[in-house]
Amino acid sequence: MKPARFDYLRPETLDEGLAALGELGGDARVLAGGQSLLPMLNMRLVQPKLLVDIGRLAVLAELQVVDGRLVVGAAVTQAELASRPTLAAEVPLLVAALPWVGHYQTRNRGTICGSIAHADPSAELPLCLLALGGDVVLRSANGRRIVSADDFLLGVLSTDKRDDELVEAVRFPLHRGSVGFAFREVAQRHGDFAIVAGAAIVTPAHIRLAIGGVAGRPMLREWPSDLDDDRLDDALNAFAWELGAVDDLHASARYRRELVRRMGRRTIEEARQCRG
Repeated sequence: MKPARFDYLRPETLDEGLAALGELGGDARVLAGGQSLLPMLNMRLVQPKLLVDIGRLAVLAELQVVDGRLVVGAAVTQAELASRPTLAAEVPLLVAALPWVGHYQTRNRGTICGSIAHADPSAELPLCLLALGGDVVLRSANGRRIVSADDFLLGVLSTDKRDDELVEAVRFPLHRGSVGFAFREVAQRHGDFAIVAGAAIVTPAHIRLAIGGVAGRPMLREWPSDLDDDRLDDALNAFAWELGAVDDLHASARYRRELVRRMGRRTIEEARQCRG
């Protein structure tokens, strides 16, 4: 299929793009990398009157450390972040997760913020942002607001972003202290959306496990770090049932629950070993 007719705007400034979003609201869509939006346009799942292309705005292409966070602008591609020489020291969980995001070709066009704004429940980047306790910077012509990942991700392809806003940046807390990280995923093929994905963070005080691909959005649970094996197995089993898995074309609910139990345990163990 081909998309419905739409107008196209490549703003010279961010203010020009925000003004267009403020004028048209829900009838406008923001285009950055286009790896999620263009297929939806072609299938006519969305039919905006205007596309606002922000991909060449230099102010949105910044990738920098500010106040203990790695700030990733809306035009930064997944490949650019993956090739950052200091990323392993700054946010090691992203180093583990980014190779699972799509394919080499799509990572060269797809953006970090675009994936998070799209909010696919099986996508890796929203999962990592939630696990790390990161947040989303939203910008409109009326100002800027910052929303935690947990409050931003509402459900399947649903977020707290308003019609006149764009995701200006996302912010990942920097790695500090004795913390272990691990990421695992099961998919039909490498690069496909996850059947189940897990991101684990282990600190001296707690275990954090975020799971994607099961519920309508990635979900997070936190437990004390001193759980013994039996209590951890019980906690993972309870988490697996709380996610409300359903049967679909890719996997059964039973299989997804078992992946949460087994893969979740292995991801936590790997994060413990990484912490040392």
